Parts: sequence; structure tokens; C-alpha cells
Amino acid sequence: MKNVLVTGFDPFGGESVNPALEAVKCLAHLKTETYAVEVREMPTVFGKALDCLYAAIEQVKPDLVICVGQAGGRPQMTVERVAINVNDARIPDNEGNQPIDTPVVPGGPVGYWSTLPIKAIVQELNRQGVPAAVSHTAGTFVCNHVFYGLMHYIAESKAAIRGGFIHIPYLPEQAARQPGQPSMALETIVKGLKIAIDVAVELEEDIVTMGGQIS
Repeated sequence: MKNVLVTGFDPFGGESVNPALEAVKCLAHLKTETYAVEVREMPTVFGKALDCLYAAIEQVKPDLVICVGQAGGRPQMTVERVAINVNDARIPDNEGNQPIDTPVVPGGPVGYWSTLPIKAIVQELNRQGVPAAVSHTAGTFVCNHVFYGLMHYIAESKAAIRGGFIHIPYLPEQAARQPGQPSMALETIVKGLKIAIDVAVELEEDIVTMGGQIS
């Protein structure tokens, strides 16, 4: 039985809801024959989010960690390939912090690859009717901050943990307030996250298939 930690952020940027947190809460206490899920809420705050993540890892002792965040404007679930060692906040976080061009971890590597089977997850999501794609940027806000912090923790601790990050679109009620923005129903997001967990638990090695971009 594998322990799976799934995290989602609280609302930010003036929104009253964050689809990441709403979807993650639907996975609380999910248990199958092969894994059990624990979920945690993350503050959308630089630094503090990593403190919460590390405390959750120490408590849950997961074999797999999937962090989930909102990417308003994206039409699909996007499985992130790489985290980069930079904070460059376009807007302040939920405590007014707005780091510009600072490292997530001073002296840390430029980036870390996800250790999720990202292309296999995307392939299965699309096969089951959940729009998905590989993403090559997790941004430079708190999502990337947490993604990089997670992978740095795994690398430095040499823990037998695999981890990564998935971005999800707005909920329909959010998109309704911002005409022209794509959205995804909560039930579809939850279905997609369950699929992602299933694939990540089953496969340690990714498949080889197209998932790149020209620009």
C-alpha cells in the first residue's frame, strides 16, 4: 500500500475559490487496493507554503506527492515537466509578498525534472476524455515555488519519493466572471486527478511519445 500526498492552494488573486483546493478536498481519504490518499491545503504564500509542504511530508511519509495549482487561462489539465529556481511574482501572494528575481533555494540547481510519468498521465487523461497536455513552465509564482521546493527536498533528503505538479483550469463559475476564459467542471478535474494518481502509482518509468512544443 502506497501513501499519496496531494496538495491544493487556497484562493488567491482576488478569487473566492481555488479549483485546486476544491478538487483536492474531494480526494480526502480516497483509498484503493494499492494506495491511500492524504490531502493538505497549502497557503498561497512564498516560504510558508514550503513549510506546510515539508511538515505534511514528514507527517504523511508519502511514496508519491502531487501538488495541484490553478492556472487560469489554460484550457486543459497540464502536467508540469520542470520546476525552475526562481521567484518572480507578477502579483503579491496572500500575505503581500512579491519577490522579484530571487531563488527558491539559494545555491540550488537551475531546475528539477518532475519524477511523475508525465506523458503517460497525459495520454491516459486524454484517452478517458479529460483534456490534458504536458506543460513546460509552471510559472514563477507560488506554484513553481512549491514544485521546486518539493523536488529539492526529495533530492537533498534522498527520500524514496516521486513527485510533481499538475495545473488545472478555472472552474466554470470563475470563467463566467471573466468572459472568454476557458474552464473545466470540478467533477472532471477530480476525475483527472484520480487518473493521474492511478497512473503515477502504477508506472515508475514514463512512456516515450510526443509531448513537446515548437514555441
